[in-house]
Amino acid sequence: MSRGDFSKISNPCGTAPACWHLSLAMTKFRFVTPHRIGKWYTDLGLAQRFANAIGAGFLDRRSGSFVAYPGTQLETVIVADQPQL
Repeated sequence: MSRGDFSKISNPCGTAPACWHLSLAMTKFRFVTPHRIGKWYTDLGLAQRFANAIGAGFLDRRSGSFVAYPGTQLETVIVADQPQL
């Protein structure tokens, strides 16, 4: 990104260096069934790979697609890294 591209970003905190922590957000994924809750994973592929441990579904190795069982929900959360002081 060139310096000119940063000028197009609205900056609610005043200076660009002070807002870098906002761009370091990470999405986490987990599957939830009616009876069990999976752990959070930083990668959707990992969440799908281990979904069978809680009975949420399975990853079909031949097609590479994920098959969710009825009642399974995918939850996502965006976690922002806290700036170190």
